[in-house]
Amino acid sequence: MRDTIRFLKGGEIIELENVGPTETLLDYLRLRRRETGTKEGCGEGDCGACTVALGRLVDGKLIYQPVNSCILLLGMVDGAELVTVEDLEQDDRLHPVQTAMVDLHGSQCGFCTPGFIMTLFTLYHAENEEKSRKNVTDWLAGNLCRCTGYRPIVDAALQACFEATDDAFSWRSNDTREKLQLLADSRDIFIGDSESFFSAPATLDGLAVLYGQHPEATLIAGGTDVGLWITKQLRDLPKMIWLGRLEGLDRVEESPSGVLIGATATYQTTELAMTRLSEDLGELWKRIGSKQVRASGTVGGNIANGSPIGDTPPALIALGATLELQSGDGSRALPLEEFFIEYGRQDRHQGEFVTGLFVPRLSSNQAFRCYKISKRFDQDISSVMGAFRFTIEDNMIVATRIAYGGMAGTPKRALNAEKALTGASLDDPSTWGAGMQALLSDFTPLTDMRASAEYRMETARALLAKALMEISGTAPENVRVLTRREADNDRAA
Repeated sequence: MRDTIRFLKGGEIIELENVGPTETLLDYLRLRRRETGTKEGCGEGDCGACTVALGRLVDGKLIYQPVNSCILLLGMVDGAELVTVEDLEQDDRLHPVQTAMVDLHGSQCGFCTPGFIMTLFTLYHAENEEKSRKNVTDWLAGNLCRCTGYRPIVDAALQACFEATDDAFSWRSNDTREKLQLLADSRDIFIGDSESFFSAPATLDGLAVLYGQHPEATLIAGGTDVGLWITKQLRDLPKMIWLGRLEGLDRVEESPSGVLIGATATYQTTELAMTRLSEDLGELWKRIGSKQVRASGTVGGNIANGSPIGDTPPALIALGATLELQSGDGSRALPLEEFFIEYGRQDRHQGEFVTGLFVPRLSSNQAFRCYKISKRFDQDISSVMGAFRFTIEDNMIVATRIAYGGMAGTPKRALNAEKALTGASLDDPSTWGAGMQALLSDFTPLTDMRASAEYRMETARALLAKALMEISGTAPENVRVLTRREADNDRAA
């Protein structure tokens, strides 16, 4: 067992033994190291002012990802290379991204600038990225600017980020890979005592033992939700177990029957597999948070937290996904919809944790649609999330799975609507009304800051009608959900 965390910064190995269970990476940088280039803005992973880069080995390749340091725990950088804006200068020369920002006037007050720089640093080191304004704006969706305006920042990215890399990080990449390989080990991390600790088990058996001994501990994977418990809700979380070192739990395995997703697989690493399952799923994944959120946040965490407005559960429930759980007593599987019992309560026994998810592929006679309704296109929580899977024979609906988020205290299937649509004909829209009417008995939505109960119900019924129109081929061409490119063109027009 190891009682320290270890990471690279500035080409040197740093080892820390004094790591609090809820100490954020941002606090470590600003308060301990006095490196104040990284800013604190929203404190919830929304504005991007706190963006830093983490470099990790993925299949032997060094990959840099942007992350929000305000909600990332310090202990979660173990085994990585940490890059902040202070690290970019080399021999009194600016980094190519910084030079482009200066030349093209990409900064005014400068508060948000370090975050933009660090996101663009990761784009600079990314491979096979399309050189386009749309791609740059996708990368920058998690960085907000209130005075410069985005045009010169995007121009700087287009100038700097799509040439061959030529900076200190590319020059010493071989040395960095060797040092990261040295940092990799199979030892559990435990810092603290039985009353307060940060821990990172390296094996599932080790996790089962530790969590069995401390079932009140908080499990954290990407921190995109738990981080807000710390920064916004000010919760006292003295026992923290990070799942990021568990070998194999980040797996994404595609097969003819479906996709197996490990509990710590991120949105970033699952996006391609989800897109291959369904274009709608791929579009949904792109609208979950930002590059920073998708690089850290996990599908398993989105499920395990049990949010009634989580984006992924309704779509996965409609597809008939199965959840895997494990504890010291063994493992079990259950249909995903049975995991959510009521608001804030899931079917998870003491000491039990989510290990993965299996999502079946659509059969040749099935059609799937999902839609996220939110006030902002990017980086926003759903007001209503609707997902629909129809099994069709001779243009008749013979089976249906319908699930919504934001309509109840948990993600929930619309069982009455499903029953009412069985036998409906895609050739006869008059047979669809019973299903939309049945939604009134499936849900009693609440009014909150995101939407009124009336809006939610009307929207849920409209989304069901939209799905039926699309799969029947009766929808006007402009009714189809806009892709990001179409949305950008629409805004430009």
